[in-house]
Amino acid sequence: MIRATSVFVSEPGDRSVLQVRDHDLPDPAAGEVQVEVAAAGVNFIDVYKRQGVYPVPTPFVLGEEGAGTVTAVGAGVTDVAVGDRVAWCQSAGSESTVVNKPAHLVVRVPDGVDLEVAAAAMLQGLTAHYLVTSTYAVGPGDIALVHAAAGGVGQLLVQLVTARGGVVVATAGSDEKLEIARALGAQHLINYSTVDDLAAAVREAAGRGVDVAYDGVGRSTFDASLASLRPRGMMVLFGGASGQVPPFDIQRLNSGGSLFLTRPTLAHYVAEREEYEWRAREVLDAVADGSLKIDVGGRYPLSEAAAAYEALEGRRTTGKLILVPTA
Repeated sequence: MIRATSVFVSEPGDRSVLQVRDHDLPDPAAGEVQVEVAAAGVNFIDVYKRQGVYPVPTPFVLGEEGAGTVTAVGAGVTDVAVGDRVAWCQSAGSESTVVNKPAHLVVRVPDGVDLEVAAAAMLQGLTAHYLVTSTYAVGPGDIALVHAAAGGVGQLLVQLVTARGGVVVATAGSDEKLEIARALGAQHLINYSTVDDLAAAVREAAGRGVDVAYDGVGRSTFDASLASLRPRGMMVLFGGASGQVPPFDIQRLNSGGSLFLTRPTLAHYVAEREEYEWRAREVLDAVADGSLKIDVGGRYPLSEAAAAYEALEGRRTTGKLILVPTA
């Protein structure tokens, strides 16, 4: 047993319920590995769990992804060894100095990929990967609307859509953020803080309705996303940064042009080890060869976790925020 420092949620609520404290961590159990954490990702799913949108018994350690070095292995673990550099996502309790993780949930980090970058790449990288390869498989000439295009997932979506021959209509709340999207390959840029009719602006930029709308913003953009679609287009609501979308009349899909609506989540796209490894390998190999750029937009010590989430929830960030063991 060793001592670890972790970010706990004491009860559902705002950022004031976060507690950073020391605790005992047992040796890894059978089928587990113990990892010295180099970095953990900061994500909106953490916010939903902290708020109780996704109910989790309290207290619990926050965090769904991370990367580090294996320091011990439990009984029966044969494909991971002490000293291996590994990363993971979809595994709760990652915001800590040391963690125990099921061996089947960690993947090796390629040589040349910094562990902090690997931690930043996992959840959002695999999310962007499933969105463009599986939820709506983007092909040459497809037009995709990407909201919050300078954010963590947004930047990756812009790159992956364009890499597959698609055209990106990018939205963001400032011209500075739009320049980030332009540099990554977005062809059409819309500052949604300066337009009265976002859907009309999207259609004008694209020259027609878009084939797919990737919307992780939620409440404030949902209606415009639906109205931006071509007939039989797909609305992909994968998050709710501005709040959860209220119930709506399903007949709107009919009147909008036989539209498709889906609310996917990463867990259902990495449920099988083979699929999880495939997505992680494609993302991390692309990071390693430089074809996929990961922007670490902020780096906070565990002791300042509340400040990291304040920045995330205030939508003042670009790229990915990470927590590291020390300043």
